[in-house]
Amino acid sequence: MTGRRLRVLVVEDESMIAMLIEDSLCELGHEVAAIASRIQEALDIARRGQFDIAIVDINLDGEPSYPVADILVERNVPFIFATGYGSKGLDTTRYSNIPLLTKPFLDSELETALAQISKKV
Repeated sequence: MTGRRLRVLVVEDESMIAMLIEDSLCELGHEVAAIASRIQEALDIARRGQFDIAIVDINLDGEPSYPVADILVERNVPFIFATGYGSKGLDTTRYSNIPLLTKPFLDSELETALAQISKKV
């Protein structure tokens, strides 16, 4: 575990994957603050939600989630990108310093990424 319990926003359009991420986070001792599956919902929660970090799927039902990432950057909230497309789906010019998890990922990979970004919390 990363040392303290984190409240996590999960932005994921596939409900089964969202549930798996939620289970993994709980097993690692963290709490899911909210799950957003559509871009507008994710934008609203990113703007107003109370959470420590976020895990953001790069592609939400065919729409890029970069506007959500931009809000998180603006709010100074650390986040991890998740994608099934690997690094080729990432805008590396803008987000080269953001950790990337390639789905499906192991709990140990999630734990490592959380430890990496939780230092910023």
